[in-house]
Amino acid sequence: MVTIKTQEEIKKLKEGGKILATILDDLIKNVKAGVSTKDLEKLAVLKIKQAKAIPSFLNYRNNKEETPFPTALCSSINSEIVHAPSVPGRILKNGDLIGLDLGIIYQGLYTDMARTVGVGKITPQAKKLIKVTKKCLELAQDQVKPGNHISDISRVVQEYAQKNNFGVVRSLVGHGVGYKVHESPRIPNYIEKNQEIIEIKEGMVLAIEPMLTVGSHLLVTADDDWTQMTKDGSLTAHFENTVVVTKTGYETITKK
Repeated sequence: MVTIKTQEEIKKLKEGGKILATILDDLIKNVKAGVSTKDLEKLAVLKIKQAKAIPSFLNYRNNKEETPFPTALCSSINSEIVHAPSVPGRILKNGDLIGLDLGIIYQGLYTDMARTVGVGKITPQAKKLIKVTKKCLELAQDQVKPGNHISDISRVVQEYAQKNNFGVVRSLVGHGVGYKVHESPRIPNYIEKNQEIIEIKEGMVLAIEPMLTVGSHLLVTADDDWTQMTKDGSLTAHFENTVVVTKTGYETITKK
């Protein structure tokens, strides 16, 4: 069931989103060659605690049988698209791409955000991948308005990514957010066969997250049972914002 948030809840979500965006910006400023993902995890945990918030990914699991997620921050490097734990630490190298994905709970409500950044000097192809993925997020957000449908978001991401010769991840999608880490609706970054028709309505809160690859869209799961990475080892990028649907369009919640 797709949920509609109240104005009071949206106000709290905006406060949480501002906190999350500030923390993620601090993490990005600390990304450089020689830094360990464990150091980024420690910083994230400290900043979340100082803000009187709670990390929403730490100990998360989809079901009772699943291994709890071990860190607050996802630090996905190069061919890893999402869900790579930050511990044990890995040292960042010049030329790497790292996807930083973080979620918090503030006053009982959830926000979610991700950015991919280059470490030092990166290749022209990596720069293009980041630029196109970021643009996909912007185009997707522009489709968020009452009367449009989730499929409008899916279509513009797929079209722009494929126009630039990048693969679109299909086994992972965006989602509703607010009361839980993941809520309905699913927000694919491509048009699914027989995709459910869901109208976008005022008060919906959505985590929109284009995920692109240089090569194939097919993913495999690493031995840690969490990290999702490209089957062909190709480079990846991931951008995400939490947005709220307004009367006339949208507002980005995850901003400073």
